[in-house]
Amino acid sequence: MSVFSRIEKLSEENNGVIRTSDVVKAGISKPSLAKFVADYGYEKVAMGIYLSPDVWEDRLFLLQLRCPNIIYSHDTALFLLDMTDVEPFSYTVTVKSGYNASHLRADDVKVFSIKKDLFDMGVINIKTPYGNEVKVYNAERTICDLIRSRSQLDIRFLQDAIKNYVNSKDKNLHLLIEYSEKLRVSKILKKYLEVLL
Repeated sequence: MSVFSRIEKLSEENNGVIRTSDVVKAGISKPSLAKFVADYGYEKVAMGIYLSPDVWEDRLFLLQLRCPNIIYSHDTALFLLDMTDVEPFSYTVTVKSGYNASHLRADDVKVFSIKKDLFDMGVINIKTPYGNEVKVYNAERTICDLIRSRSQLDIRFLQDAIKNYVNSKDKNLHLLIEYSEKLRVSKILKKYLEVLL
């Protein structure tokens, strides 16, 4: 198999995205990648990340490739979880406390931070509308995050999320209560649930 065929195979496996790190890991030189990118019209979308001209740009996926230590949360999580019809204007992510998120804020990404021991709680993989997998918080964690950040977000997101969640057949109220206690929002959550349940 030729070098270009191997790079093309990597691109196909990643839905039209090539990462320099993946190419180097496959034993292919950076000059070969540079020639492939130039010859096939791939667009550089970030440092070490190239996009095929044949695919739509999946901004959610590309942002997570650039910043693997983020998790989509809040209104962006609601959108990915299909708990709202409103596509966010800018994405919202959560990072570990101490993470330097200035580059994210410069890209108009809303950033929340949380203690390291709570960061991975409720993380799941979900497909974007373009079919690429990204990390996002599950519904239970997202509702708790919305309550924690209710003064910084449109309250309609929280109201819609709880209504949709209560009406969902996939809800896990035990998990929701557990998360609300760990994130210290159980009293506020109970007020919302008393109205809806």
